[in-house]
Amino acid sequence: MNGFSTEEDSRDGGAGTPGFGHICCLVDDGERCNRPAGNASFSKRIQKSISQKKLKLETDKNVRHLYICDFHKSFIQSVRNKRKRKGSDDDGGDSPDHDAESPEVDLFQLQVNTLRRYKRHFKLQTRPGLNKAQLAETISRHFRTIPVNEKETLAYFIYMVKNDKIRHDQKADSSIH
Repeated sequence: MNGFSTEEDSRDGGAGTPGFGHICCLVDDGERCNRPAGNASFSKRIQKSISQKKLKLETDKNVRHLYICDFHKSFIQSVRNKRKRKGSDDDGGDSPDHDAESPEVDLFQLQVNTLRRYKRHFKLQTRPGLNKAQLAETISRHFRTIPVNEKETLAYFIYMVKNDKIRHDQKADSSIH
């Protein structure tokens, strides 16, 4: 109350600098973690991913903060990275060029007509009457399965740019002059 925290407040999460004097807020398989907390917090999003993985991590109900120790932070990150690798193996097959760190393409930003043209071009089978979100999800699953040799693609792109073989940019430039 007087601006100073007691030992109990420091241990159980009183006010103050994030992580400073705090103990990790997590209970790991029934045992309270006693490592010093860092500045990482146990957010709702992380709680949801932990519950989906069926890990035995939960917050101590007596704690008034959500700061976690570096050990649990690394552990949670490694679990999330394993999930990404498994997903990319399922989606991309055995292609060495399909990297677990590949960026996710947000196809929901495209117009519905563009999504329909993609579906028609690749002859994707879907049920009739899909809304934009369903169509984008279906196309996204297909898009992730397309193998891409990055080195070959970049080399070809650079070749095309150097030799002025890309006509799309030239059309736009000619309309300006």
